[in-house]
Amino acid sequence: MKTKILKSIIPAAALALTLNFSSCMGDLDVNPINPQQTMEFNNDAVFNKIYASFSLTGQSGPNGNGDIDDVDEGRSGMFRSQWYLNEFTADEAHWVWATDAGIPELLHNSWGESCVFSAALYYRLYFTITLCNFYLGQEGNAADQEMRNAEVRFIRAYNYALVMDLYGNAAFTETVSAEMAIGYSRSQFFEYVERELKECADLMAEPGKNTYGRADRVAAWNLLARIYLNAEVYTGTPRWDDAMDYAGKVINNGYYHLNTQGATNPVTGEKYTGYQMLFLADNNRNGAQYENLLVGLTDGETTKSFEGTNFLIQASYSNKVPTDSYAPSGADNNWGKCIRLRKQLIDKFFTTKPAEAATLQNMITAANDDRALFFNKGMDISVSDEGTDENLGYSCVKFRNVNSDGSNNAVIEFVNTDLPVMRIAEAYLTYAEASVRKNGATGNSDAKAKIDELRTRAHAPVKSTYTLDDICDEWSREFWLEGRRRIDLIRFGKFSGQSSYKWEWMGGVYEGNQFPSYMNIFPLPVNEISNNKNLKQNTGY
Repeated sequence: MKTKILKSIIPAAALALTLNFSSCMGDLDVNPINPQQTMEFNNDAVFNKIYASFSLTGQSGPNGNGDIDDVDEGRSGMFRSQWYLNEFTADEAHWVWATDAGIPELLHNSWGESCVFSAALYYRLYFTITLCNFYLGQEGNAADQEMRNAEVRFIRAYNYALVMDLYGNAAFTETVSAEMAIGYSRSQFFEYVERELKECADLMAEPGKNTYGRADRVAAWNLLARIYLNAEVYTGTPRWDDAMDYAGKVINNGYYHLNTQGATNPVTGEKYTGYQMLFLADNNRNGAQYENLLVGLTDGETTKSFEGTNFLIQASYSNKVPTDSYAPSGADNNWGKCIRLRKQLIDKFFTTKPAEAATLQNMITAANDDRALFFNKGMDISVSDEGTDENLGYSCVKFRNVNSDGSNNAVIEFVNTDLPVMRIAEAYLTYAEASVRKNGATGNSDAKAKIDELRTRAHAPVKSTYTLDDICDEWSREFWLEGRRRIDLIRFGKFSGQSSYKWEWMGGVYEGNQFPSYMNIFPLPVNEISNNKNLKQNTGY
């Protein structure tokens, strides 16, 4: 698999990548300044390209000049690729086109060492890591250079945290050279990510003091809280106190907060809850910007891709499904319904099959929870057959390309909704879960208070006590289809190697079937194993 580097920002020498990526010299089109140099370092271009990794997949729009060769560019983005691995393998999402290449093995938890989407994401992550390594190896002279370097270190750590979670043992390097990368264990990745985040956090902007779309230290704190919450999975040693400490820092940051303010569209009269505002096209200015700790900037005219929120919105709506009067997507719905919801997600909101809802407000009222953003007219609650019937499985109407202030978007083929990469709501559940794991559920007022805030924002009834099973379900209610479900199920022992919790098509049968515990992590690409003697394939593959 090859990677392409953005034209005119990285010298040809950088293409001798540490991770055995094949260089694509013809893609550079470089005009050297003198015979001894390939080109000048374009600080802004590389810095912007690194941030663009959260939204874009290539160098000239949605397709045709992608960063990663040998894979469909539309499916090669960082978010969409990890979404496939974290959602299709778990209990929330199914795919109407279930015979698409590489999809059945994810839906059925039957992938092997040649898993195409696992390989695509691996190369995507290391493409971004290489950009970060290159940037940090240059002598930048921007006025805010120290802070830029800290942000790039944060993004590199973020990518390595994904490597740690998804692959466990993989390649590691902080330089761009012709030398083969060394192999790191999961524990080594954990120590590295932890150290990097602690060091760079203090050099990043104070909460809310950076340009919108750039990370500040609260994002670093949140990522630390996340890895501490999963430390027992990653290293065998729990870090509940550390998870609580850093989640507390995030919650008490003084700038970001849960968005509780809804709105009424002055043109259509539609009412949006505070939760809905997080996923609308004006979430950069409608109040959601105070909840989103890190976003993938998205603009329908200037950041065209089949990635991020454009994927989530276009894949959720269909011209065959009458959602326009129910919850208009604000897009052209030209993909057809691709994402369908598994019954086990709906069960988190309803104890029995809900009646068909005439309006979205009817659905929310029936669930007694603002987060039940489903469409079910004429639809079966179960994906009982894996054919292309769009009426099997409810539809998602959570993500939309609509402005709460009634203003129009310039285009509808691509969307303006920024991708929430990190939300402060995560810190509330992180704190609550770590607290219950350490101190138990009974009488745990700290944990209860954190979950109560999320449920109160959603106008859902609070409980007297929240058990670990309650908290596992709450992660799903709050973050469904946001690309993290596999991670949470693993932590709760409800993913692989067990048969006590099942979902539709788990293990390849409708009733659900157990699959091996080694599948908690994914295989390294076969080419990486063949070409780098420092790496070993993960057990079981």
